[in-house]
Amino acid sequence: MIAILKKELWSYFGNWSAWVIIAAFSLITTLFLFFFENDSNIFDIGIASLQSYFVLVPWLLMFIIPALSMKTFAEEQQTGTLNWLFSQPLKVSDLVFGKFLSVWIVGILCLIPSLIYLYTVYVLGVPAGNIDMGMTFGSYIGMIILIAAFSGVGILASSLSQNQIMAYLLGVFMCFIMYFGIEQLASYKLLGGADFILQNLGFYQHFLGFTRGLIDFKDVAYFALIIAVTLALSNHFINKKK
Repeated sequence: MIAILKKELWSYFGNWSAWVIIAAFSLITTLFLFFFENDSNIFDIGIASLQSYFVLVPWLLMFIIPALSMKTFAEEQQTGTLNWLFSQPLKVSDLVFGKFLSVWIVGILCLIPSLIYLYTVYVLGVPAGNIDMGMTFGSYIGMIILIAAFSGVGILASSLSQNQIMAYLLGVFMCFIMYFGIEQLASYKLLGGADFILQNLGFYQHFLGFTRGLIDFKDVAYFALIIAVTLALSNHFINKKK
């Protein structure tokens, strides 16, 4: 698994793809938070808080994480190297988990430049340091866990697809449905009392608690279950390709 992780990380950072993605992610968030006129602009809001950042980032991750994960298995199938991997002395579960960790790590690294935003908001607060660090810390924990969930979904999409374009589109669709689609469907209140159950099947409600500074065991357990299920399904579908 460690060997697969190193190989995958080198494939991201060795050809500059990870650097470009991290830079693009940082540029887009900077423009929305400090320059473009929109509901996420910190200067327009006038509040020393990164709350708008944590509202914006999941939408960007819906497109970025599938872009990172689309090549994990789809590319291996396209190039024919998946059969070579099957011939190596490693378990399919190690293969899946190693690729998952690589996507998760690169996703987390996308958040590192936001520490500059945190320092900026901290300094600009009146008085300086007038920022809810508990809520901010909880939001960062939630983002790291949400990235893991998106990574699991992206790995599953790649394991189901024969090419990278299909893996990317399927990954974006699945992430969108899990984060926003289920939440919106539940908001129509078409199922009566079952709407609450439907609402809690999606990512949004469980991520929302973290953005309020609440690290609830139920939310952590939910995301852990999602990650476990997506990786187990990925392992199953890759095993079927042997």
